[in-house]
Amino acid sequence: MKFTQGCSNKHRLERVRFRDELHKSFQITDDFLMDRIFRAFDKGSKGYLKPEDFVCGLSCLLVGTLNDQMKYCFQVYDLNSDGYISREEMFHLLKSTLVKQSTEEDPDEGVKDLVETALKKLDCDHDGRVSFPDFQQAVRQDSLMLECLGNCLPNQTAKKEFLQIIRGETEKKY
Repeated sequence: MKFTQGCSNKHRLERVRFRDELHKSFQITDDFLMDRIFRAFDKGSKGYLKPEDFVCGLSCLLVGTLNDQMKYCFQVYDLNSDGYISREEMFHLLKSTLVKQSTEEDPDEGVKDLVETALKKLDCDHDGRVSFPDFQQAVRQDSLMLECLGNCLPNQTAKKEFLQIIRGETEKKY
């Protein structure tokens, strides 16, 4: 996708168009997480993306180092931007990503159990919340923890396909 194709103004990409592209290009479908991803890309909280915001965000998603991706995922999961992921934030993230099944049991109970399990894995200093150093340590011990609170990175196939498109467009220009 060329940046200007998705822009109402050639120098800004609006949230709705960004979400459409995120879904189409990377099969990310959770509305709440797509908004969080937009906020992670939107440096300066402008409500739209400038070309440099878009390119830096895509770079992190597609070719970022593990440390870059840990910072990005933590930013997506830290809903109130206080530097910690709390039980309440985990509950909200997990509840929004889980498919609700009709059972006799209160659906929130299952989410609460998952929050406690995630907290045990992520809260390395046992203070009841997850700091960035906690998150880094947990992800380095088990890379699956990177997206344990929601799918906010493209899968390997989507990354590869998107990079091929970019490389193909670049080759045509030169």
